[in-house]
Amino acid sequence: MEIDNLTAKQKDYAVFLPALSGFYATYVGKQRFPDANGNLYVETSRIPADFENGIEGLNWLNPDAAYFPYHWALYSAGHAELDTNKVSPKEDMIRNRDRSRSFVLGDSGGFQIGKGVWEGDWKNPNCPKAQKKRELVLAWMDAYMDYGMILDIPAWVCRSPEGRKASGITSYMEAVEGTYINNDYFMKHRTGACKFLNVLQGENHAEAEDWYQRMKKYCDPKQYDRPFNGWAMGGQNMCDVHLILKRLVALRFDGLLEEGLHDWMHFLGTSKLEWACLLTDIQRAVRRYHNPKFTISFDCASPFLASANGQIYIQTEIENKSKWTYRMVPSVDDKKYATDTRRFRDAVLQDNLFKAFTESPISQRCTIKDICIYKDGVRKTQAELGEGVKFDVTNLDHYSSPPDLNKINKVGKTSWDSFSYAIQMGHNVWSHLTAVQTANQEYDLGIMPAMMHSETADKKTPRNYGTNTFREIVDLIFAVNNREDALALIEYYSAYFQDIRGTRGATGDKAVNAGTMYNNLFESDEPEEHHVDDSGLDEANLDNLENELGE
Repeated sequence: MEIDNLTAKQKDYAVFLPALSGFYATYVGKQRFPDANGNLYVETSRIPADFENGIEGLNWLNPDAAYFPYHWALYSAGHAELDTNKVSPKEDMIRNRDRSRSFVLGDSGGFQIGKGVWEGDWKNPNCPKAQKKRELVLAWMDAYMDYGMILDIPAWVCRSPEGRKASGITSYMEAVEGTYINNDYFMKHRTGACKFLNVLQGENHAEAEDWYQRMKKYCDPKQYDRPFNGWAMGGQNMCDVHLILKRLVALRFDGLLEEGLHDWMHFLGTSKLEWACLLTDIQRAVRRYHNPKFTISFDCASPFLASANGQIYIQTEIENKSKWTYRMVPSVDDKKYATDTRRFRDAVLQDNLFKAFTESPISQRCTIKDICIYKDGVRKTQAELGEGVKFDVTNLDHYSSPPDLNKINKVGKTSWDSFSYAIQMGHNVWSHLTAVQTANQEYDLGIMPAMMHSETADKKTPRNYGTNTFREIVDLIFAVNNREDALALIEYYSAYFQDIRGTRGATGDKAVNAGTMYNNLFESDEPEEHHVDDSGLDEANLDNLENELGE
């Protein structure tokens, strides 16, 4: 069977980090720990016969066993077992990886503060709850992460009813003060085992500029012997090209984008396929003109969220001067396939379930019955049920031959078990990674997405800038060796930047922002309400899957 080495295909592109789900990691980790009777977490008979390396093959961070080796990932402290003194089999994929052959960036869990999950008075440096979490997150980062983000308080927390109530943060300035407290703690107590990124927040240009001016000191070697080691772009900074380029120019001329000191910049929750190319252009320009070691990374949880919502990636659509997209559809869920031994791809195409399907190293190893695991029973006829009795799929008395029972000994409506989700998550991760790499390959060959082409981005007001490529514009900006001229170029092209849409809606002045609301990340053959993005609105389904494991 094919092993697709995605690490070898990465080249010099901006690095996509799959935001690893705890649900997925649990299967890899717990499979390594048989119980006292020698029983595996997933019985051997349940694992697809062609999974030659078993569940470990789903672990892309293990280059010796993975079906698609890939060097990078992101993992959030917000979903982690933070007690480093406690054995945690479900997190073994992260804790016991080969650090010399893999890279994991730690998300600090600021989102959990913003959503009210991590309670405490975060503006009070003496609050016991907040201090305990601060200590745990830092120790966890130092123990297991290569890079980590400082524990920021998002600027939007005061607009989150649950976050406002649980965190005590009621204004932008209180979010700033809380972040000062966390930054100071991390700066003083970190061991040096993990490098830290200074998180930039702000919901509009004014807030983003204010936040930067207040927080930039933490990366300044003139103010700290061991300054933070790079930047993480949150809020408006992660989705607004105009602001991103202004920030990078400021960093360059403020001496805060220096080789060996500030070599990494991460963009939080960045999912649009076009942005994979945009960020590669920026990375290459900074490397060419300023810091040859500079790396941009970006993450999203979309492959996992898609599976949690019952969707599967089927193909990537990349055409010149058009919208680029990951195409997904509701996956097959039918008990009639529980005894069908056809390859997954063969079955879904032969039965016209999908109009297309790009095979992955995961789906290649699966039959359709590996996904649709539970079979139906023989249902009683209406005469056997009795007059006026409506058939109930969950009632064993309504079958003449019993159906399969799920793990809680009930008849479920779905043909999937929990491992069906994990398998399809693996397929979706490969699909997303491959889409990002393919987009960069095609872009390098001259294939241009519509939003980055000045002739097609806004047909009502065509831009006559003398260039049609974002790459050339970025190169011009970073080729300039003084701040004023670089900023003047950014302003000259500002109307063009407005047409480049970010993953999430932006707030603030429309004249200089990317916009307010945009099309969903994915194209789907389902109505709009079934689309999936990584905005957090669909994470409840993923959380429910993780709860189903009974941790």
